[in-house]
Amino acid sequence: MALNKTDLISHVASSAKMTKVDAEKAVKSTIDAIQKELAGGGAVTLIGFGTFSVYERSARTGKNPRTGATIKIAAKKVPKFKAGKALADMVAKKRSAAAPKAKPKKKR
Repeated sequence: MALNKTDLISHVASSAKMTKVDAEKAVKSTIDAIQKELAGGGAVTLIGFGTFSVYERSARTGKNPRTGATIKIAAKKVPKFKAGKALADMVAKKRSAAAPKAKPKKKR
């Protein structure tokens, strides 16, 4: 299951007991604040959730897959997200609960 922006707004509205219009304003304001901070080269840390930051990719050479010619790829800044410990632990717990458990080997 994937959660899109509309689903997120609906979930925020129901869990916070607010209207969808107010929840939409809250979600959009949060996203705008994160975008503005990253555009300025900063980082946003949400304890327990994770950190949004800007990563600078260096210039490099690559190959055009169609022609095989060597091309120069310019340096650029890209957004990066690193999950916090609480989020990483929660995801790992869900993943291990969903995975079938291996049967212990019998001793001979």
